[in-house]
Amino acid sequence: MQSVESLQAPPRRSAASRAAAWRATASEALGTALLLTAVVGSGIMGERLAGGNVAIALLANAIATGAALYALIVTFGPISGAEFNPVVTIALALNGLAPRERIVMRIVAQVVGAVLGVWLAHLMFDLPILQASTKVRSGFGQWTAEAVATFGLVLMILLGAARKSTSLPAVVACYITAAYWFTASTSFANPAVTVARALSDTFAGIAPASAPAFILAQAIGALMAVAVARFLGSSAD
Repeated sequence: MQSVESLQAPPRRSAASRAAAWRATASEALGTALLLTAVVGSGIMGERLAGGNVAIALLANAIATGAALYALIVTFGPISGAEFNPVVTIALALNGLAPRERIVMRIVAQVVGAVLGVWLAHLMFDLPILQASTKVRSGFGQWTAEAVATFGLVLMILLGAARKSTSLPAVVACYITAAYWFTASTSFANPAVTVARALSDTFAGIAPASAPAFILAQAIGALMAVAVARFLGSSAD
């Protein structure tokens, strides 16, 4: 005959598991929000202080984004994995490095957090909260750049996660900082970021009409990374 304690144990474990899942979801939302605040906020500040020099503004934007990304990954990684990116979430699940049942909740949290982060940046710089970007980013070169940027990002994450690399936060931050400069698109490499930046008519913005092609290119790059990572042996299967 089972004891009262043994009968009560499964519900306690289930409740603990649900609480951990909600904490991880909140971590993804908060981390993505702070990332977008850094991306958009540093773009606004860089443009204001650069005196019309776009190179200096982009440099400031890239350095601030890379530094913030490193800090956020280190901080939120132990709670949720610090994915902050729908294609990263999906790629990890496809390669058996994360449970598939959490995908939808994570992506919703990332998109909502990204939008809130953009609005927070607007608030800090006394700009209208609700905006739509007018900055057109289009053309085969930019789409190729997004595929390349996302491919590199997702591949590095898959390989690093499979090997439990302790240097992965620095790898990701350095790659994104560099990709701001070596890609024609300045490396969005993230559908949640793309959606949110379409809602900001600032230095970091992208016109809503340009966003779908960027997201498609990101998806293509991510799928290529999943295939290459499996070939190189990062899959948990």
